[in-house]
Amino acid sequence: MHNINERALISESHINKLIDSIGQALLGKPEQIKLALACLFARGHLLIEDLPGMGKTTLAHAIADVLGLSYNRVQFTSDLLPADLLGMSVFNAQKTCFEFHQGPIFTQLLLADEINRTTAKTQSALLEAMEEAQVSIDGQTRQLPNPFFVIATQNPQSSSGTFELPESQLDRFLMKIQLGYPSQQAERILLKSLAESRKSRQIRDALEVQLTPTQLTLVQEQASKVGVSEQLLDYVQRLIAFTRGNDHFTLGLSPRGAIALLSAAKAWALIEGRDYLLPEDVQSVFPAIAGHRLQASVHASSITNNQQLIDYVLANVDVIHS
Repeated sequence: MHNINERALISESHINKLIDSIGQALLGKPEQIKLALACLFARGHLLIEDLPGMGKTTLAHAIADVLGLSYNRVQFTSDLLPADLLGMSVFNAQKTCFEFHQGPIFTQLLLADEINRTTAKTQSALLEAMEEAQVSIDGQTRQLPNPFFVIATQNPQSSSGTFELPESQLDRFLMKIQLGYPSQQAERILLKSLAESRKSRQIRDALEVQLTPTQLTLVQEQASKVGVSEQLLDYVQRLIAFTRGNDHFTLGLSPRGAIALLSAAKAWALIEGRDYLLPEDVQSVFPAIAGHRLQASVHASSITNNQQLIDYVLANVDVIHS
């Protein structure tokens, strides 16, 4: 395991080792890995929307392995109850009392697989825990582990049998990303490998812990202390104001969205090996922050997809105010 000086900013080389280690399991996706780490360093939660078989579970498992985090995976289904996720009190006949049995949410990294296949009641139970880092059962509040990181996966909304997350719940996720199809080079490596499922397990088992959970908490603190100039704050506020005052959007970014953008940008700067923020950091995380929060209005007739909407914002807001 590689150690970091607890008083020094985590180095870019150390971050690269994290990315490379995770990349051994998830081939050809360095940008998505960096975004996932930035989300974690910013103390947020991650939503991955993509087709089955794209590597969502592989990414979650690899992050847990490389960061030494306890890990649970829950397959969300239409009959999953909040108690199945949070836990429940069970009567102990020998002790003549109720004992609380923890649910799978009591872990440091939870993979909530196919979150939009379960009902709103169970979705709400998870999202409440994400927001408060605690659960309340039988009148007693129980703290969740620290760090606590949720990676939720979601099928495209066109899939049958899904329960769409409303905007208020989507907003609880700091970032939403897609993994997409692998590059030809990465897919060729997969196709040339024999017994791929067994090999994937062997690769994950061989991953070394690069940061302990205690060190991860330190990195999260370092990310929050990345310096931000007044000019950078002006740029962030202009981006936010543009989404609120332009008729291309049904709703602008909320104050929570503004805080999410700044927090994620600071974490991205840390990953790039800096203790200060640049406009490029804001632009790098903006699609993952704003993509699930912004919707095109009827006035945006020339915009046909979400990426064009994001590009429209970045292209029309100057970095330096004229």
